[in-house]
Amino acid sequence: MNEVQKKNEVDARLIPEVNIGMVGHVSHGKTTLTKALTGKLTLTHSEELKRGITIRLGYADAVIYKCSKCGKYSPNEKCIYCFSDTEPIRTVSFIDAPGHETLMATVLTGASLMDGAILLIAANEKCPQPQTREHLTALEVVGIKNVIIVQSKIDLATKEQAMENYNQIKGFIAGSIIENAPIIPVSAQYNINIDVLLEAIQDLIQTPGRDLNTDPLMYVARSFDINRPGAMPKEIVGGVIGGSVVQGKFKLGDEIEIKPGALKKSTYEPLRTVVTGLEKRKMNLEDAGAGGLLGMMTGLDPSLTKADGMVGNVVGLPGKLPQVMSSLNLELHLLERVVGAKELATVEPIKMNETLLINIGTSRSVGNVTSIKKGTIQLNLKIPVCADVNSRVVISRQVQGRWRLVGYGIIK
Repeated sequence: MNEVQKKNEVDARLIPEVNIGMVGHVSHGKTTLTKALTGKLTLTHSEELKRGITIRLGYADAVIYKCSKCGKYSPNEKCIYCFSDTEPIRTVSFIDAPGHETLMATVLTGASLMDGAILLIAANEKCPQPQTREHLTALEVVGIKNVIIVQSKIDLATKEQAMENYNQIKGFIAGSIIENAPIIPVSAQYNINIDVLLEAIQDLIQTPGRDLNTDPLMYVARSFDINRPGAMPKEIVGGVIGGSVVQGKFKLGDEIEIKPGALKKSTYEPLRTVVTGLEKRKMNLEDAGAGGLLGMMTGLDPSLTKADGMVGNVVGLPGKLPQVMSSLNLELHLLERVVGAKELATVEPIKMNETLLINIGTSRSVGNVTSIKKGTIQLNLKIPVCADVNSRVVISRQVQGRWRLVGYGIIK
């Protein structure tokens, strides 16, 4: 048994196995709660640090520990109640999604990677806020049902305000797919009820069954060039792609195909390369399956992967990926109301030549409507997507100068 195998055998519980989204209105505490659970600040982009909001998807892993003495859950190796040693139970990955209304497409990108979600609703504000409603609709559209509601910033509300806010939350979720979701009051600043939240995550957002024997498939959500400026040619390594495996598993040395690929002249061409490294939670692995967030080192020219240049691509084995489509025929399912704006406007019918924003997996594109028939539309896309027939496509349109979620379509 080599050293990598020995490490994996010992640290099996420390390998992330499920993705949980942090969603909710801007400044309702998503990034602060992520830091309380993981110890990591997911604001890393310079503009994010300057403005104090999440712009790109943030990622962080958390080990859920349990005290063998008092049975309480903890985010670290010491019990926060009796200070006894704890045992690792499971590791989860958190996806910190932006709450700002102009970044809804990024939220939908993250939603495609989520096995469950935490919906944050601030106790010191009226519920629902515009993006609270929009994020709930996004979760419903992409089919995420395992949701925990966190009543955040409980330290900033009086008892009466908190109860009024709680009743507003109950009214807001009535009739939705999460109407029976637990509502947990939390102060991330003071670590209040973090143990209760961890217990709820352990009980309610369970690791789904994975088929590791099927052809592997990965959605790319980030990509990087990790070479330092001025590095010598012999020191340069290939580009890194990051995201989540949704089925099967990849192994070191696998030849992989990436679609739609890279833009060359006026067309996108698929790429082929080799997996040179696999990493989850800073652990080097020999193989990696679904669950958690994966960093995949490749032989790609790093100029292709820098600055998230490969986001939206799909990775698989050569000849096993879905087809690349530049035109989509969609069975249309529109919402009754536009969500995300302060005033809920009625969703008007799709019009000929209208430009729509679509999200599928981690890819997004814009397309012009070229045909409208009963219940279906045809879109000619500016950027092609790699997708299967019967896949769900999230649709947004321009409403008062903003992209607003208006429904979804099924590829036919």
